[in-house]
Amino acid sequence: MKKAAVPSILVAVVLLVLGVTAEAQQPKKVVPLIGYLSSNLPARASDSSRIETIRLALRERGYIEGQNIAFEYRYAEGKRDRYAELAAELVRLKADIIVVAGGAPLVRATRNATKTIPIVMVGAGSDPVKAGLIESLARPGGNVTGLTNLAIDLGGKRLELLKEVVPKLARVAVLYDVTNPANVIEVKEELSVAARALRLTLQPWEVRTGDDFERVFAALKQRSDGLYVLASGLINANQKWIVGFAQKSRLPSVYQNKEDIEAGGLMSYGSDQTDRNRRVAYYVDRILKGAKPSDLPVEQPTKFELVINLKTAKQIGVTIPQSMLYRADKVIK
Repeated sequence: MKKAAVPSILVAVVLLVLGVTAEAQQPKKVVPLIGYLSSNLPARASDSSRIETIRLALRERGYIEGQNIAFEYRYAEGKRDRYAELAAELVRLKADIIVVAGGAPLVRATRNATKTIPIVMVGAGSDPVKAGLIESLARPGGNVTGLTNLAIDLGGKRLELLKEVVPKLARVAVLYDVTNPANVIEVKEELSVAARALRLTLQPWEVRTGDDFERVFAALKQRSDGLYVLASGLINANQKWIVGFAQKSRLPSVYQNKEDIEAGGLMSYGSDQTDRNRRVAYYVDRILKGAKPSDLPVEQPTKFELVINLKTAKQIGVTIPQSMLYRADKVIK
């Protein structure tokens, strides 16, 4: 009995060894790597909120960070000269998809870094076709797709809202990043036309670097009735300084992003960012399942939100019309 059992034991051992060896030789399952590239500071509320929204939306589709999907985060901190470097880093890490949270310059820098890795825009400017990022909204072509935010097209509406809050509004200072093409187009085309219709005088103030804000603020004192702030990586990185200046100067201000209002700005009007950020998960999911960016239509926003900071209004001595408060999607008290 004992002699007969020996061969059986040997066979079992050999089969076990072969099984372990075969398992070791099986290629490990590769977890998709998503690169997240932002023009902002890591601590900016919009990025924290956006990332969390994307994570939750991906979880609903079966992707859980740390289990079957991974992220690498890079932040330019408002410094345009870092765009190419950070994009190249994500390319070297062999990201499967790069999610770009920034305007046309950041998307372009990423596209210059790779012609093969899919790029998903998160609200990059109002006209990515005109910016040369894609061929058309319906069929983007190349490796770029995603969402636009209609930032430029809403400029006239923001001026109307500022005029409604300040009926005697006559001179509006416009703070914009002259190195950002979308900012320049909005100031020279959209805002100039809207200002004439509203009988307003625009006072454009350019910034190129973080050192320009002090000069602009010093010149702005007591020269304007309101402040219109455009969005860019540079301007977003200096949010606290801008909002603080507007409050201290008792200057009614309007912005593109609700994060500026949560930080103390007076009011904002723009696309619903939560809805837009959730759609990022749709693009990531489709691409990971084999869809080509060139075949995924670029989406424009369909939901918009008006956010008002009533606390700031009282602080600077501005009365918000009750009719506007009824229309607001969010009122901060």
